[in-house]
Parts: sequence; C-alpha cells; structure tokens
Amino acid sequence: MSLDLFDRSIFEIVNKRAESLEEKLGADVLFYSGGIQPNFFRSFRDYVEEMRSRSTRTDGAVAVFIRTGGGSAETAERMVAVLRKHYGLVYFVVPDLAMSAGTILCMSGDKIYMDYSSSLGPIDPQVPATDTGDYVPAMGYLDKVKEITEKGELAPADVVLLRSLDLGKLALFEQARDLSRDLLKKWLVEYKFKDWTQHRTTNPGAPVTPEEKQARADDIATALGNHTHWRSHGRSIDLPKLAEMRIQIDDYSDDDDFRTLIREYNDPLTGFIDRMGLSFFMHNHRVGL
Repeated sequence: MSLDLFDRSIFEIVNKRAESLEEKLGADVLFYSGGIQPNFFRSFRDYVEEMRSRSTRTDGAVAVFIRTGGGSAETAERMVAVLRKHYGLVYFVVPDLAMSAGTILCMSGDKIYMDYSSSLGPIDPQVPATDTGDYVPAMGYLDKVKEITEKGELAPADVVLLRSLDLGKLALFEQARDLSRDLLKKWLVEYKFKDWTQHRTTNPGAPVTPEEKQARADDIATALGNHTHWRSHGRSIDLPKLAEMRIQIDDYSDDDDFRTLIREYNDPLTGFIDRMGLSFFMHNHRVGL
C-alpha cells in the first residue's frame, strides 16, 4: 500500500506506540480490523506467520488489538488455531468493539483488556445467505421461528412465512449457534479459566473443580447467547454487564498512561482505516502494510 507523506508520519508514530505496547504487555502486538470471514483467513494466517518469524521477543505471547463486527464461528476457530500454533499466551485488547464472533474469539484469550468505552456483543454467528452471498445473523431467524411456532394458533402471514423458509438453512443456523456456544465454553475452560484454581467470592480459598469451571462456562455461554434478553444483534455488552456475568476483564479505565498508549496506537489506525474505506486491515510494526 502506497502512503503519502501525512500517512507515513502517522505510521511512524503508530510503530513507536506499538513498540511501547509490546514492552508494556510483554507480547508481540497485532492489530486486526475487519470481519471474521473465510476470505480474510489466508491473509491472517500468513501475516501471523511472518510476524512471528520477524519477532525478536522471547515472551511467547501475542496481544491482538481487535475491532470487528463479527463473522463466522468456523473462521474464529481457525484463527484461534493459528494464534495458538505460534504463541503460548494470547491476549485480546478491545479499545472499541468486538461483536458476535469477535466476542467468541476474545473468549479464547488468556486475558481480555477493555476500558469503560469498550464493548463486546451477544454471540450471534453470521452464516452465508445462499441467495445473496451476504452474511446474516443466525439467531434472528431462529428467534423468529421460535416466536411463531410457540403462538399455537398461527395467523395467515405466519403460515406464509414458515412455508417460505428453507429447512436446510434453518438447520445451518442451528448448527452455527451450537458451534458458537461449544467453542466459547471450550475456550473459556481451556484458556481463560486455566489459572482459576481457588474461589474468590463464594467459599473463598476452596479449590475450583473442573465441573465448576464447566458450569461457569455454560452459564456465560447461555447469557451471551440469550437474545431475548439482549434484544439486538448489535447490543453493547460493556464492563458492568460483563461483571454481572462474572467474566474477568483486565480493566485499564483508570490507568491513564496505559489507556493513553492504547488509544495513541488504536485511534490513528482506525482513523486511517475509516478514511481509506478499508474493510480489512492488519498491522504489526515489524511486518508493515
């Protein structure tokens, strides 16, 4: 990508901030903006491989700065496989938002960094609409079918709608929903809960059993997938809501220096992306554009 003098100046600053963040976080820093979709996966894989090969750090950790509206659970699973192949520790930093499949992806991290203005979202995987090629949220369709079928006596319009639905597509939506919840539960237990060995609030000091970790993961997956509660695919799930679900987040809201450093890295990049109209973008100060 060819940059003018103004943009080159911006990236000189951004690269210096990335170096400072690597020292602060003890990790390689990767910025990812875009959908979590199959057509971006190869670029992501190749970029992570090159970033790892060029890194001089010995931490064995990566901090992924992520901004995404979501995408497919299957692609999120493949991205996690790439990150875990090359790094023993994976952190996610969410300065703005990571929605839907982005939330699922974040739950595969050993740590999640957010501040008071950051947002995750309800887990609602997107699946391809075979007639248009676009991606659509699965849960919206499933919730509507459930609402209609639970009525008992159907109105004529309901009958017409049900007859128009593709049963194969509905099955695909159900599979995407179930896969999203299964991945989230698996990753929470395997990574996020790996150091949760003792209870902190209820029965403090008592050892945490594998069954208790699984039960907590089930509760979180159920809460994040409860669209009757959230009412919107794009609903913001911020720090207070995450605290209600007892999801541990590394909150940097009151760490002025750290918050400033994160924003001085993130904001110029997102400004550049928005100005250029880029649907997909990655950055690492060693790899470049």
